[in-house]
Amino acid sequence: MKSGFIQNGYFLLLTFVTGLFYFCFYMVALLLSLSLSFTVVGIPIVTLVLRTTTTFIQFERTQTKIYTDITTTPYDRKVTTDASVWAQAKFELMDSRNWTAVFWLMQKLVIGLVSLVSAAILFLVPLAFLLAPLLYRYIEMNVIFMQVDSFAKSLLIMAVGALLIVISFKLTERLAKTIGGYTRSMIRQLNR
Repeated sequence: MKSGFIQNGYFLLLTFVTGLFYFCFYMVALLLSLSLSFTVVGIPIVTLVLRTTTTFIQFERTQTKIYTDITTTPYDRKVTTDASVWAQAKFELMDSRNWTAVFWLMQKLVIGLVSLVSAAILFLVPLAFLLAPLLYRYIEMNVIFMQVDSFAKSLLIMAVGALLIVISFKLTERLAKTIGGYTRSMIRQLNR
């Protein structure tokens, strides 16, 4: 199933929102729990924070499937529940996959910022160009080195906007597939 232009735009914006959330969540939660680790409270909090990686990776997997139709292998991590709290905490802290997952999820902030800027450029610039015949009288429009001050120039800019829409269709689809490939790479790396 081919993703639509608007659906790819939603995916780009959702990538920014989730990347920002993951970065803030792990930064605050890990700093708080690690700073409290000298008390009895900190270690169980670190354990609970590290257990969220499985849920967030499953969410990324589902989101990628829905928006880009990229299927990834499941990420199932076994958590032993019959051990004591301290044994589980030691297991969670020593499992390098948890820390790798946190790193991959926090990296989504950079990808999210790129996708936010790309979505703004790929959606707003062609729209502004298409509306040039309506806008040139009310706002000062300069495109590269040309000032849009006549109806003929605004029609030329509108034609460029139509061309940019076609290019944006292809670029948003490719960008969404690339971000979906990041999720696939993340899960492949974690399943090793």
